[in-house]
Amino acid sequence: MKSAIRLGVFSVLCASVPAATIAAEQVDEVVVTATRRAEQLRDYAGSISLVGDDAVAMVGSTHHSEIINRAAGAMIQRNSGEESLTAIRSPVLSGPGSCGVFLFLENSIPIRPVGFCNVNELFEVNTEEARSIEVLRGPAGVVYGSGAMHGAVNVLQASPNQLPRAGLGIESGPDEFYRGKFAFSTVGQSTDFGVVGLASHDGGWRDDSGLEEQKLNAQLVHRSDKSTMGLSLAATNLNQETAGFIQGENAYKDPAIAKSNPNPEAYRDAYAVRLTGQYQRPLSERVQLDVRPYVRHSRMDFLQHFLIGKPTEENGQDSVGVLTALQIDAFTNTSLLTGIDIEFADGFLKETQDGPATDGTPAANAIRPAGKHYDYDVRSSVAALYGQLDQPFAQRWKFSAGVRLEYVGYDYDNHMINGNTRDDGTTCPGAGCLYSRPADRSDDFTNASGKLGLTYSLGEFHTLYAAGTRGYRAPDTSELYRLQRQQSIADLDSEELDSAEIGARGQFSALRYSIAGFWMNKDNVIFRDANAFNVSDGRTKHRGVEYELNWAVIDSLSLGVAGTYAKHTYDFNRTVEQGETIVAGRDVDTAPRRVNTARIDWRPIDSIGTELEWVGVGRYFVDAANAHEYEGHDLLNLRVSWRATDNWTALVRVNNLTDRAYADRADFAFGNYRYFPGRDRTVFVEVNYRAQ
Repeated sequence: MKSAIRLGVFSVLCASVPAATIAAEQVDEVVVTATRRAEQLRDYAGSISLVGDDAVAMVGSTHHSEIINRAAGAMIQRNSGEESLTAIRSPVLSGPGSCGVFLFLENSIPIRPVGFCNVNELFEVNTEEARSIEVLRGPAGVVYGSGAMHGAVNVLQASPNQLPRAGLGIESGPDEFYRGKFAFSTVGQSTDFGVVGLASHDGGWRDDSGLEEQKLNAQLVHRSDKSTMGLSLAATNLNQETAGFIQGENAYKDPAIAKSNPNPEAYRDAYAVRLTGQYQRPLSERVQLDVRPYVRHSRMDFLQHFLIGKPTEENGQDSVGVLTALQIDAFTNTSLLTGIDIEFADGFLKETQDGPATDGTPAANAIRPAGKHYDYDVRSSVAALYGQLDQPFAQRWKFSAGVRLEYVGYDYDNHMINGNTRDDGTTCPGAGCLYSRPADRSDDFTNASGKLGLTYSLGEFHTLYAAGTRGYRAPDTSELYRLQRQQSIADLDSEELDSAEIGARGQFSALRYSIAGFWMNKDNVIFRDANAFNVSDGRTKHRGVEYELNWAVIDSLSLGVAGTYAKHTYDFNRTVEQGETIVAGRDVDTAPRRVNTARIDWRPIDSIGTELEWVGVGRYFVDAANAHEYEGHDLLNLRVSWRATDNWTALVRVNNLTDRAYADRADFAFGNYRYFPGRDRTVFVEVNYRAQ
């Protein structure tokens, strides 16, 4: 495995493992993702799923998909190792800028700068030890800006006073899987400090697919008479041997093929460090100031084994910024949230092919020369002004309105010869080399986002709501400057998404519920056309219903279900790259209409908790023509926890209890079915110590 900077975070867990709880939306929970301030969920005109620390501990995820997919409307597909592709009120999206339609945050701060996303970036967050995870469904652009189109994931880390005084844990599983976690905290009269971390070693269940991973989160909080100041450090490191697609229809059903790795040479090395601050202070009885500065640094290099010639990509970003929020309670019931956000980033990308391409046709090999393909820097600047007004009226009603105006500017600097030549300036046969490098240029995008919301309270326990929202994202830098063939300028517009939603949430005695229906139209969808040009004239439609229910049958038994039925379709006609034909009305590929989960939580005695989980993914088309499909799958997972003493707990997890053959991801490309196979039945055992 190629070496990378290692963080040296070796050790062991953290928190006790109480019996599982069903993490559905609750009417009395506080959320922060949607508005950057503490707000009762009952007052929010939109959809948010909450996954609490009990569920995080019980699931003990080895991949973030295992915990985030508990939320309605979310489906993260696991690829090889810690890689993934995301869907939130959307198809599973892939490609350079597809990650830009989802926003990933830690403690309400985006983990990457605007324009520099990566589809796998969630492995840069410590979801394994999170205090809670919020999954926001639908656009969140008013408060968070470019990127939060289809939804956002906010991973909230525990504050020092939520951590044990000391905690240790070890875990073991098949194929040389070992993981250790630790936690430590000290709480004083004015200053608190806490730290959690983990280190994992996984030999890999497929050939040549092992990984090592370390994560660390530390937080310092200081309180004075009127203000609170915090400083948080997050650091992650991943060294992974990557397994590629297996090929052939239903190849995932053959155990020998499923465990094989057609790309033993593939790897991914990545690390990220983020330092964030927070300053909160009341400026008066009715005015509260919140300032959150941040500094971020990340690097990644990996072998693009999925491309002819298998070039290596190196990329990185350094960024600084600040998020501000001023909350003003102007009158008895009127509340205004406003602020200015600023960000500056410097990112780079290099792509290099070590030798001549030999794995394609002669014509395809000839236009993919050895040497450098891309080498460029992009400096970005982002400035935004936003405001949101909340106004209760007529006792039971509340009206909310928000708007955001955002500027995104890119300054691109090409370090190679312009055009689609070899790196020495010589030409490839025919129309030139595949990879095209634009001349130095600057691009900027100004976008506006708005939201109107209305809630109606049916007594103390039930709320109806409606919302209309516009989301957007500026084009990703790779879409603008990583061009192909004879395209010298990508004249792209920002993607836009208009969303309407109605919903209800509440509680009938022991039954909590949340249901929402949504209608979304997305314009200026960026894709690669039949000429391999990056264009932005696609359109898609998204219609669906989501639900979450939690029923406490008796004190020791509860049932929880969550899911979605949605239809994601093309709304334009075009022949695209690789000759696929898009026809309006057809399903977008990799968009199952049905995704559901159900859980039974049973505590036969106070010290023992059990959870039986069902995960169901419906069939979906794997190509734009809707000519090939994956049949879907149903999985069962079993988890049992035992609190031996006040300090010691043990947990056993059995994933894929029935040993079902399935695919984490299915695709059809280059005339063949391709799969990332799902793992067979696995058993993990964890032991934890927690000192209060």
